[in-house]
Amino acid sequence: MAIVKPFQCVRPDEISAHLVAALPYDVYNRKEACEITASNPKSFLNIDRPETQFSDDVDTYDSRVYEKARELLNAWISDGTLIKDSTKAYYIYELIMDGRGQTGIVACSSIDDYAQGIIKKHENTREEKELDRICHVDRTDAQTGPIFLAYRSKEDINGIVTRVIGTKPLYDFTAEDGVSHKIWQVTDEKTVGEIEEAFVGVPATYIADGHHRAASAVKVGLKRREENPGYTGEEPFNYFLSVLFPDEQLMIMPYNRVVKDLNGFSQEEYLKKVEETFLVEALGGEACSPVQKATFGMYLNKKWYRLTIKDSFLTKDPVKGLDVSLLQDQLLDPILGVKDPRVDKRVDFIGGIRGLKELEKRCSEDMTVAFSMYPTSIEELFQVADAGLLMPPKSTWFEPKLRSGLFIHPLSAI
Repeated sequence: MAIVKPFQCVRPDEISAHLVAALPYDVYNRKEACEITASNPKSFLNIDRPETQFSDDVDTYDSRVYEKARELLNAWISDGTLIKDSTKAYYIYELIMDGRGQTGIVACSSIDDYAQGIIKKHENTREEKELDRICHVDRTDAQTGPIFLAYRSKEDINGIVTRVIGTKPLYDFTAEDGVSHKIWQVTDEKTVGEIEEAFVGVPATYIADGHHRAASAVKVGLKRREENPGYTGEEPFNYFLSVLFPDEQLMIMPYNRVVKDLNGFSQEEYLKKVEETFLVEALGGEACSPVQKATFGMYLNKKWYRLTIKDSFLTKDPVKGLDVSLLQDQLLDPILGVKDPRVDKRVDFIGGIRGLKELEKRCSEDMTVAFSMYPTSIEELFQVADAGLLMPPKSTWFEPKLRSGLFIHPLSAI
């Protein structure tokens, strides 16, 4: 059973919500983050990326940076930009992008569920990225970015959500990128009880996006338990901020790849090596966006190709059968020499939201060959996580992105 709790939220006032709401901290590099915060002093990125408040000679992970995040958060609460709810609540969060909507429940999930595998993951995390968010959460005494969780859809939960969204929303705005956001607050005891009880029938939830935030939140919670040996389990630090979506509403976009060189091969030699494993179809200038599994687009020397892996290389293994694994195991590693895509600087990853033109652009600037992918499905993600396995890096790109700053979960009682 999944433990999903209402919580006392710190959130923007209704007037400031559209200004405060910000894309996740890790969407931007430092330069981009600085540009955003300079243009919008109310953007939550000021708190999520507090290095933007310093000159470039101050390290991103300097202790002063995290202290600045704490100062700004407290200042925004003091001046009324952020308000503290007096009661515990759930929130319903609807995002609409290009006419397609997804609606989730904002709640707190249990760090014990994470430790016991009821909350399932499908990616490894990197220590330095974990440490950054651990410092941020611990110093601000709050979780500021929600973890994106998925679950297998349940009719009773869908019915509750449908009932709530028939009422007037708390927030209703469209962001600069065209994604609309509506949020409803759920405080009445009957509906709160129905939501909590409905999730008792959910055997597992799955981290869709936010593995580093989840791991960091859990580690801070465990640290607080050590510091408070008399803890009861009900303290806020025993839970982490999450938004839970039914699987049927989610869209995963491809996570495309670009590689710096052909590993010493000429173009002719390289194509011959590829033809040993793939059927290769030349498309000329026609961009290739794969429409089925085990097919890939390839852009090389201003021309597109369609690659279809030969049947003898297919597998039913839940990880090795993923398209990202097939490309890595049958082309990137054996032909282009990309042994470990986590650390190899010759490979880069481009979210599908940027489109195929971005692949062409990169190949005209600093890369040589690009690959467009067929997206991983949510069911494939579930299968990998259920098997206790991990996906290769950069296997999924979820859109639309949840906004930070709309919901803040304090780790101490308000």
